[in-house]
Amino acid sequence: MDVIDRPVLSGAPEGGAMPAFDSFVRTGQTLELKAFTGVTGDAGGFAVPREIDAAIDRALASISPIRRIANVVKVGSAGYRKLVTTGGTPSGWAAETDARPGTATPVFAEIAPPSGELYANPSASQAMLDDAAFDVEAWLADEIATEFARAEGAAFVNGSGVNRPKGFLQSPVSAASDGTRAFGALQYLASGAAGDFGANPQERLIDLVQSLRGPYRQGACFVMNAGTVARLRKFKTADGAFIWQPGLVAGQPATLLGYPVVEAEDMPDVAANALAIAFGNFRLGYLIAERSETAILRDPYSNKPFVGFYATKRIGGCVVNGEAIKVLRMSAT
Repeated sequence: MDVIDRPVLSGAPEGGAMPAFDSFVRTGQTLELKAFTGVTGDAGGFAVPREIDAAIDRALASISPIRRIANVVKVGSAGYRKLVTTGGTPSGWAAETDARPGTATPVFAEIAPPSGELYANPSASQAMLDDAAFDVEAWLADEIATEFARAEGAAFVNGSGVNRPKGFLQSPVSAASDGTRAFGALQYLASGAAGDFGANPQERLIDLVQSLRGPYRQGACFVMNAGTVARLRKFKTADGAFIWQPGLVAGQPATLLGYPVVEAEDMPDVAANALAIAFGNFRLGYLIAERSETAILRDPYSNKPFVGFYATKRIGGCVVNGEAIKVLRMSAT
């Protein structure tokens, strides 16, 4: 009697079990972007034929690097608080036999980083998941991670603080020096011209660097977007030397006046009153508080025949030390 080879009913590929996450995405049995189908091309149908290339190319999204230079803490709840002393511990002088009266009590300020829940809720038809000709596991995880990084990076720079982190550029700004302006406000220095760099722009940059006190300059860096970087790379000193120094070793960042330059595309362009350049020690000045890691819930029931993938991440952020970050404002005064 002839033996008939029957197709595998579980949906697993021939030759062994599929990886855990891939099995979860396709069947939901292993683990607990808008709709994808095989009906139309741009909604997923391009991925169904097995004759196509197994790899998918995509345009790289612009991701802000603020997370890399800020202070990131893991929290267990959304109610994270941090205490900051605003004036240090007062002290006094006395002779050997003088009485030691009590000194003033240190002043504390409570920091509560505004937070919100970042989410993505893509869905795909079961047929598309079954027939996709590329690595579903790597594609889905990478797409969600990239989008989350882009969204949180924008919030760390310009977030409103309403159901999301509060960006450091949304903090109050003042021309007053350290110790005289309100707690949490950032000091700005004027560029010398309305909407542009004034005469001797390199001197303005030196003023910006020196406005940051010595202890904070240890580990400080410049933050600006690529357009502003292009402008600064052309600046020269009086003897014709460029103030920009490219990295001489692979992996070493370029420097400006001896400090690393971090490109963040969410920083504003050079324009009237724009805070186009930031300089500071972001590890001491900006706090990112996040709860655990990204969670993904597979939902094959709510919208049949589509399978939903609900990914969430709770994250907050705000300035914790306004003295550790300075900004250059494109204005005459």
